[in-house]
Amino acid sequence: MTATAGIERIVGRGCVLRGDNIDTDRIIPARFLRCVTFDGLGEHAFEDDRAQAKGDHPFDDERFAGASILIVGHNFGSGSSREHAPQALMRWGFRAFVGGSFAEIFAGNCTALGLPCLTLEEDDLAALMDAVVLSPEHEISIDLEARSVSSRAGVARAGIPDGVQRQLLGGSWNATAVLLEAGDAIEATAARLPYVNGYPR
Repeated sequence: MTATAGIERIVGRGCVLRGDNIDTDRIIPARFLRCVTFDGLGEHAFEDDRAQAKGDHPFDDERFAGASILIVGHNFGSGSSREHAPQALMRWGFRAFVGGSFAEIFAGNCTALGLPCLTLEEDDLAALMDAVVLSPEHEISIDLEARSVSSRAGVARAGIPDGVQRQLLGGSWNATAVLLEAGDAIEATAARLPYVNGYPR
């Protein structure tokens, strides 16, 4: 039995956010990091970028409303290691990310939330972006076991680290839940450790 249900497939509409090196400061501006909980962060995702774009930002485009798969460029999520960035995107409504590449810490924070980050080759990524822009109402299917992304652009081979794939498929991505489920085993191990219960005299 696993602590969390595994994630095998994600199906939903896409939102295209073009550009490389989009960092966490842009995803969620620093002034919103003072929150006690992550509740409400979603509404502030890309707040400054959206204000500068004056309505001409993918997050304000009605064609992408309700999209659950964010399609991005290279080195997405670079910059600071703040977990507020994937939290904000998750609370906006995204359940998966597809891009050219992702910053390592950002991808790790996403995995801890059960949000897959998959990479595509340049041509496949460009074709997926174009297909979504031309037909934003069509659904994209992500198959984690097959490591594939299917859309009107065709079926593309996707990259995801082996360990991350196992975590997501097996439901062990939620470290807290795994620890809670293993409570009895942890207590039994602790009872055998002399430095926990005091050394014998």
